[in-house]
Amino acid sequence: MGQVPWYRDGQVPWYRSGFCPLFTVGYSTCHWCHVMERESFEDEAVGSILNNHFISIKVDREERPDVDRVYMTFIQATQGGGGWPMSVFLTPDLKPFFGGTYFPPQESISSPSFSTILRAINKQWHENPELLKAKGSQIIDVLREFAVQSSKATLQDLPQPDCIDKGCDTLVKKFDKQYGGFGAAPKFPQPSILTFLMKGHVHLKGNPLSASALESALFTLQCMSKGGIHDHVSQGFHRYSTDRTWHVPHFEKMLNDQAQLAVTYTEAYQITKDPLYKEIVEDILLYMTRDLGDQDGGFYSGEDADSLPKVGDKQKREGAFCVWSAKEVQELLKDPLPGGASQTRGDFIVSHFGIKEDGNVMPQQDPHGELTGLNVLICHNSLEETAAKFHLTEEQARTILRDCKKVLYKEREKRPRPHRDDKIMTSWNGMAISAFAKAGSVLNNQSYTDRAVKTAMFIKTHLYNSAGLLFRNAYRDKEG
Repeated sequence: MGQVPWYRDGQVPWYRSGFCPLFTVGYSTCHWCHVMERESFEDEAVGSILNNHFISIKVDREERPDVDRVYMTFIQATQGGGGWPMSVFLTPDLKPFFGGTYFPPQESISSPSFSTILRAINKQWHENPELLKAKGSQIIDVLREFAVQSSKATLQDLPQPDCIDKGCDTLVKKFDKQYGGFGAAPKFPQPSILTFLMKGHVHLKGNPLSASALESALFTLQCMSKGGIHDHVSQGFHRYSTDRTWHVPHFEKMLNDQAQLAVTYTEAYQITKDPLYKEIVEDILLYMTRDLGDQDGGFYSGEDADSLPKVGDKQKREGAFCVWSAKEVQELLKDPLPGGASQTRGDFIVSHFGIKEDGNVMPQQDPHGELTGLNVLICHNSLEETAAKFHLTEEQARTILRDCKKVLYKEREKRPRPHRDDKIMTSWNGMAISAFAKAGSVLNNQSYTDRAVKTAMFIKTHLYNSAGLLFRNAYRDKEG
């Protein structure tokens, strides 16, 4: 795609005014944004269509969340869902009339190709532009009316206490009793929903729904902690699971997800005192501090899903930093298990994390063949069950697991790291402050409290302007 200067007054350049604007939004660590970038935006044929017939506008979601929100509202209203990458076709006065998320490079039964969509939009734009402009105006009028009505809400219109009962009841009915979470794939962690259920448990005390609400939240947290969405080697959680079982994730890691999940697991520990939840809180905060923490006190925004499989490779692959072959694990962990057994620590890890010789990722979960023969670590059995299988005490198994993870972590650090999005978002850092402050209080850990204070001081020092106004978007090695 070519580039042209953008006019300072924000208007479409007059010499391109007969062209249809195409507005695209993505973010630095988004896997499918990179996929569409490689498949379409870097393709010469697609680039030719865009350069000759469209005004292409590209925006980073975290740099302009306000603009993203406007057009994502349109996508969600017209498509029934949203996500990134987001592509929206606009009128010259920036009203949307058609859009979607990921568009494939080739035709399929379920979707036309991106180039087919571009040609169709261009044809309609030149044959009947007034119809598309009218459609854009109608859509905006509907969305504006909805916004106006929402803004007129009174105290009487606010949700009443019984909405907690209704909300918990609805979620419990949608609860996946086998694998946790709500509904089918893809599954997102949804920490706000889990926190709502735990608070609903307290609110509904004495109501049979109270126990079900808590059980739904806790079982989901347990399943997530065992699944591939949880990075068992380098800590933290990936963005979401592509399957119902929390096994194969999209591998990007986002600061906002880590911070919210840390709060949710802290609250689970607060309610139950189960050490599992404390362990996961410590796991998440370790990842945030070590891999996303800036030395001056802030936190970076996230890490990419894609990376080079090994030094010298040219093509990035999704999950390359995180996945393992069975052979690699066995070669790294050759030491025998205690007691003179013929089995090795590699056998222990292979069993505990569901590793298979030919890989444990199903083809339908790997549309681009990037994970063939490789394994995403997932715990199908408890540590007690793995210990019993290898005739070990639980304490022996725990020590072996810890030591083996250290070996795998050291080996993983030799791989090319994923790209890190080094924007420091004020709002997400606010979430990080909440996570460390709450964990510091509940777990009685002063180091967590100190980290929360350090981040707050970073924001106070670097993310306010001379007038005392808080910067909203980002910090990147310079104030504001």
